Amino acid sequence: MHSARLSFAVLLLGLLSLSSALAAESKPDATINTKALEANVTLDSQIKADAPLAAYCLADGRKWIDKQAGDAAKERKQDPQAFHDGKWSFERKYSVRSVVADRYVSIIRDDYMDTRAAHPNSDVNTILWDRTQSKPISIRPFFAETADNGPTMTAMLNAAIAALKAEKKKRGAADTATAEWFKDLQPTLLKIGAVTLAPSTLPGKSSGLTFHYPPYAVGPYAEGQYVAFVPWETLKPYLSSEGQTIFGGARPKGDAEEN
Repeated sequence: MHSARLSFAVLLLGLLSLSSALAAESKPDATINTKALEANVTLDSQIKADAPLAAYCLADGRKWIDKQAGDAAKERKQDPQAFHDGKWSFERKYSVRSVVADRYVSIIRDDYMDTRAAHPNSDVNTILWDRTQSKPISIRPFFAETADNGPTMTAMLNAAIAALKAEKKKRGAADTATAEWFKDLQPTLLKIGAVTLAPSTLPGKSSGLTFHYPPYAVGPYAEGQYVAFVPWETLKPYLSSEGQTIFGGARPKGDAEEN
C-alpha cells in the first residue's frame, strides 16, 4: 500500500511539473492590451535559455507590438466603426529552427494579425543569430561572394524557384507556378526570401537553406505559406571556407513535413 501511494505521489508531482512547464511556455513574454489592440509576444524555451538571444528577440518583439498599438489607436480615432466587432488582435512567436556548429541559431518569427477585415493574415520572417558575436548576421559568411545578381545569388534564386514549383505541384497548385507569382523574388539577399539554415542528419551541420514565404508572397492567400528547400550540394561551388565547415548531411525526413 505504501509503495502504491508513493508511486501515485511521484506521478502526481510529475503531472504538476509538466502542467507548470506548459503554462510557463504558453504565457506571453510581452503583452499590450488597449482599447484598440491586444498583442502578445512569445519566445520558445530554447530562446529563453540563451540570455543574449532572448533579450534581442524580446526587444524586437516589444518594438513590434508598440508600433501596432500606435497604429491601432490612430485607426480607431479616425474610424471608430472599424472596431465595432472588437479590437485588433496581433501575436508574434519566436522559435528555434536549427542550431548549427553550436554557434549559428536559425529563428522563425511568425506573426498573426487580425484587424477585423475579411480574414486574418499572417507573416513570417527569420533571424540568423551568431552566438559567438551575440548578434544577428546574414548568410554572407558562408559564401565566397553574394553580390546582387551575381553567380551565387542567381544560382540560389533559381534553386529556390525550382523548389517552389515542385511544392506547388505536390499541393495541386501547379497553375500558380508561374513567373508572375515569382516576379518579386530577386537574386539579392534582401529580396530572395527569409532564410534559415536547415537541420541535417549530421549533428552540428546544416543540410542546406530553407526560404520561408508568407501568404500572398508566391501564391494566393488560400495556398498559405511556402517553404523552399535548397540542398547544400546545389550551392557547394559557391561556399566559403566557413560554409564548407557547416554544411553536410541530408535534410531529415520529418523536416519537410513540418515546414
